[in-house]
Amino acid sequence: MSEKKNLLEKFADGQIWKSIFRGGGVPRSRRQRMMVVLNSVFLHLHPVRLPKHAVKLKFTWCMGGLSFFIFLILTISGILLMFYYRPTIEYAYTDMMDLTEQVPFGIMREIHRWGAHAMVITVWLHMFRVFMTGSYKPPREFNWAIGVILLVLTLLLSFTGYLLPWDQLAIWAIAVGSNMAGATPLLGAEGPGSALLAIGDINFITKVSDARFGLIGGRFLGEATLLRFYVLHCIGLPFIIMIFMAVHFWRIRKDGGISTPV
Repeated sequence: MSEKKNLLEKFADGQIWKSIFRGGGVPRSRRQRMMVVLNSVFLHLHPVRLPKHAVKLKFTWCMGGLSFFIFLILTISGILLMFYYRPTIEYAYTDMMDLTEQVPFGIMREIHRWGAHAMVITVWLHMFRVFMTGSYKPPREFNWAIGVILLVLTLLLSFTGYLLPWDQLAIWAIAVGSNMAGATPLLGAEGPGSALLAIGDINFITKVSDARFGLIGGRFLGEATLLRFYVLHCIGLPFIIMIFMAVHFWRIRKDGGISTPV
């Protein structure tokens, strides 16, 4: 056991390890351990020191970490699904059936679907825990706002993925959701205040486009809708979520780490 430990220490003190990790080598003091954390692209997202009572499971519920972990699972499984799924009306439904019954490791579709449900639940529970423990109070109010945005983006991510199977359940669900977008104040053709944007006899919201038109890519659900939801689900929303997650993690560190019990 000691020989194995010595080999690991020699490797950590070697030039290869030091070229990859700044301030490499075996940390032998508190300052060296601190520098390892600060110089790591992953470890520096958290403070160097945290109070023990602030990281106990009964306080954090580990919902934030679980949400991030599930997001990684959804990203990996989603990339694998993209190898087989084609976002066209002709092939979308049949490809989804093939993923369920024919494609090796087709269980990835079930992992992705149930993971999406689980992420919505864990994000909600994380927000609930933060609220109940008062972790939204100064100086963390800005990060609370970032968390609310991430919650909305999570719901939108789940909503955009709902259409991709292109079955009757998905089509009618998106029809209802897009009609709700049409009732958006000021931005929807049927929403309150849309008449305020009328100039003369031309209402730009009604005649040109509105929130529903922008969401489904036309006046009716069709292939443009499927393609638009596919791009939003696979590229647009995940890209925005990753940006806000980076800001969220960074602010956790800058605000003193996980908040202590109040």
